[in-house]
Amino acid sequence: MRIFKRFLLMLQFLTTIPIKINLDVNEEDFGKGLVYAPVVGLVIGAILAGEYFVLSRILPQFITIVLIIISYILLTGGLHLDGLGDTFDGLFSNRSRERMLEIMRDSRVGTNAVLAIFGILAMNIAVLGSIKPDRLAFVLLLMPVAGRIGSLVGAGTSQYARRGEGLGKSFIDFCGRREVLIGNFIADLIFLAAMGWNGLGIAVFSAMSALVTAMIFSRRIGGATGDILGAVCEINQTIFLLAVCVLQNRF
Repeated sequence: MRIFKRFLLMLQFLTTIPIKINLDVNEEDFGKGLVYAPVVGLVIGAILAGEYFVLSRILPQFITIVLIIISYILLTGGLHLDGLGDTFDGLFSNRSRERMLEIMRDSRVGTNAVLAIFGILAMNIAVLGSIKPDRLAFVLLLMPVAGRIGSLVGAGTSQYARRGEGLGKSFIDFCGRREVLIGNFIADLIFLAAMGWNGLGIAVFSAMSALVTAMIFSRRIGGATGDILGAVCEINQTIFLLAVCVLQNRF
């Protein structure tokens, strides 16, 4: 079935979970498959929440949270963090549009990348440490969902910024409004089931924050790239955590 194939494709691409299945896919499958990105986020979140449930009973809270963040990096292979770093290296280089795109494609890591990655990880650890322990498992469950809403919205509302091929081209070219709407509907159901009506409100907020973040980045280079989709994912997760931290006494 096409649905199952595209879901497995997203699970293979967006995580390091060992799924040794050879899939017959094309560029369209990558873009259309992003509709299942929130479900992949739920799988990642379930693993993190389960790990927290175990570790929190044998380790101090701070150490548990740090280990959870390390597990998140391992589960995703640092894919979106790499995009975050490349995006900040390029967009904050104060160069021309063409040079920004060249810097973003360069595999070398610059100062802006290091600062961005360190900053986002430090913020995630700090905010998770500020959330009440009895609610942290639900937050960890939903955090990767919020992030993948970012990638979905970013791809579905942008045009590809580069000339020629690139890692993000298939996602951006073939992910349209239909995928954005269906994917966000799936995410809304996940948030609603986990947190009730307040969760639904946070899901809508996550979609809006992703749209704004993608627009801010895309404006600098006239579109989006795969790196920008990764950056929007990571930033959207942190925005979600901040929102939950501020509103945690209301649910």
